[in-house]
Amino acid sequence: MARFRYARDPLCLVTCTLYALNHWVLAGVLPGPFWRGHFDDLWFIPAALPPMLWLERRLGLRNHDRPPDWAEILLHLVVWSVAAEVVAPAVFAHKVRDWWDLSSYAAGAVVAAGWWWPLIA
Repeated sequence: MARFRYARDPLCLVTCTLYALNHWVLAGVLPGPFWRGHFDDLWFIPAALPPMLWLERRLGLRNHDRPPDWAEILLHLVVWSVAAEVVAPAVFAHKVRDWWDLSSYAAGAVVAAGWWWPLIA
């Protein structure tokens, strides 16, 4: 089994590129709320999970370098969803709860699991 490359994982690199492209180009050009809100949310898990797992590995909270499994993906999906859609709006006045974001996070998690699953199976 190949070692997980964390932030150098191809899925992470592509999704970070898509996020930057959308943030600085597409959201200002393409019409519709999807490009200004949900497109970035769709790629949140595949872009943010690898660096988070790298940090966990460095802190000794993760004891292997395998790609993330369903349990790790689901744990981070739940924690980040609660942080973004429950805690942040309660703490910051400019943050708004958008429950549709949860479906975007979940869809991105499914894409990520589909990408990483063959690497760990």
